[in-house]
Formats: sequence, C-alpha cells, structure tokens
Amino acid sequence: MRKLLVAIIALALFACSQQQDGYKITVNIEGADGNVMLEQRGASQWIGIDTAVVVDGVAVLEGEVEFPGLYYLSVNGQREKAVLFVENTNITVTGKADSIAGVQVSGSTTHDEFKTINDQIQKISEEYMAIYQEARTASAAGDTAKANELMKQVEDLYASVGEIQEDFVKENPASYVTPLLLSQIQYEKEVDELEALVSNLDAKLDSVPAIIDLKAKIEQLKTVAVGKTAPDFTQNDADGNPVKFSDIYSKNELTLLDFWASWCGPCRQENPNVVATYNKYKDQGFSVFGVSLDRDKDAWLKAIEDDGLTWAHVSDLAYWNNAAAKIYAVNSIPSSLLVDKNGKIIAKNKRGEELGKTVAEFLSK
Repeated sequence: MRKLLVAIIALALFACSQQQDGYKITVNIEGADGNVMLEQRGASQWIGIDTAVVVDGVAVLEGEVEFPGLYYLSVNGQREKAVLFVENTNITVTGKADSIAGVQVSGSTTHDEFKTINDQIQKISEEYMAIYQEARTASAAGDTAKANELMKQVEDLYASVGEIQEDFVKENPASYVTPLLLSQIQYEKEVDELEALVSNLDAKLDSVPAIIDLKAKIEQLKTVAVGKTAPDFTQNDADGNPVKFSDIYSKNELTLLDFWASWCGPCRQENPNVVATYNKYKDQGFSVFGVSLDRDKDAWLKAIEDDGLTWAHVSDLAYWNNAAAKIYAVNSIPSSLLVDKNGKIIAKNKRGEELGKTVAEFLSK
C-alpha cells in the first residue's frame, strides 16, 4: 500500500512538472462576432498567427509558441487591438468589443509581469502629458519661466520611465518581458552599457530574436565607438555629386557627422543649436557634415534652407535604409558623432549646450 501511494505521488509530481505543449486562449469579448485574430507586429505589416470564429460569444485560439512573446488580439482584424503576452499555458481574455484595448488577461505569468510595469509607465505617461499641456498653455500665455519649469518636470518624468525599464531588466534577467524593454531603451545607451545589460541575461533568452538582433547591433556599435576610426562612406549631394566623408573631416580639426531628416521633429529642434555651434567655431576648424534620412528631396532641401544649414549635405533618399546610417547602426535620429581630422571618433550624441562645450574643449587643446 505504501509503495502504491509513493508511486501515485511520484506520478502526480511528474505530471505537474511537465510544461504544457501549447497555448489555449479562451476569448470572451462582449459584443464580438465574426472572427478573433491573433497577430504579431512585423517590420512593415501585421503578421497573422491564428484566427478563431466567435461562437456564442466565445472564441478559442490554440497553438504553440517557442517562447513567451508579445502578441496582439483583434476582432475581425480591426485597427484597435489588445496587447498580451502569449505563452504555452491556458489563458483567458475577457472584455468588450468596443474597448478591446482594455481587456483583462489571466493565466499568463509573463503577461502579469508585463502589465505590472506597463501600468507604472502608463501612469507616468499620463502625468507628463498633462504637465506638457500645462507647459504649452503657459508658453502661449507668454509665461516662459513657468513653461520652462514645467518642461523640466516633463523631462524628469520621461527619464524616470527609462529608469523603471532599466531597473526591471537588471532585476529580471530571465523574464521574457526583458527583451521587449531592452529593445525600447537601447537607443539611449552607449555600447558598453548595452553590453553590460545583455551579458547579465539568462541564457534561455539567447534564442529570442530581439536579443539576437541586439547582440548583433552591439558588435556593430563597437566598430563605431568612441576611440575607433569612423568608417568612410560616399553619398551624393543635392546636385548628384559624390561626397566622401573622409574628404570632409580631413580638412577640419573637428567634424560633426549629423544624421537627421526634415520630418524629424527633435532634429529640427536641435538644428538651431548646431547652427549656433557651427557659426561660433567654424573659423577655428569646426564643421558639420549632414546625412539626411529623407526620401523626399524637395522636403530635404527646403529644411536645409529654412533652418540655415550652410554646411555640406548628402543623402541617398532611402529613408531608414540610408546606407551610411546602416554602417553607423543608426536606429533613431538625431544621431551624431564628433570626428577629428584623422577620422578618430572622439564623442557621440552631444546636443544642446553639451555640444558647444565639447567642441570648445577639443579645439582649445
């Protein structure tokens, strides 16, 4: 009898330890009819994963995922979608068709982790957007001091979002939410910071595409890190004449390689500062070489004229596929490097007052 009891307990423990072969998502969306669709976001389009017919108000999606990941749920492929982390377990989704983005998800541990941090970020986002609107009102009323004070609060709150995301990454190196957060904070990190974060991750995340891509990016960023020689490239100017980067920087003591675009709001906001720095130090050997990620030539040329950008400019008009931007692993703009006359990268992404200070310090040596 004792042996039989031990065998039963052992069998039960074995069964409990087995991972479920796939996922089963029971979707109960009030007011839904037709089909429920499970999708993933592709580079330029939605990728359909699974579809289930709504029967008596319920649809059941079944399948298998290699690892937990971010998916989107919609009714009949409508634009509004619910976000959920899918893993191989039983998941229940409940809500209303007219507000599907607010559905409740249960059964997925990874989704619970995602929701906890996403709720924190959403709360901060709502707070800084409200303050931003106050700042705009103050600015319109001519109260510049108040507007500036409020914008500082906005910047601090925005920065706190990145801190929350980074803290999660550090504290949860085995979470499948971590690759998502890393992909969001990577643009503000230097290569050594990114490498430190990635090297601390659990090995089970190595097969996640976001981590594979990030590791490849880190290796590429190492080739354009401070202290390295800037990779040379040639692109055409507005008249179709090829311009070689090394022909520009070799003629100056210091050159700012500036990746920007006419459609980029932050770039256009930074342009007056770049113009001021250029005008102040151009006679001391400082210059700028602009690489545009535009695809509309007229818009590119108009922005150059409107913003008074009187230095050399090139573009292949290939948008995010700009060949030079690919070489330099540029995934967000504005993005810039300071290069000396020998092509050595001495600094990256210096903006505002920091740009002028860095240029002044270098030229004074």
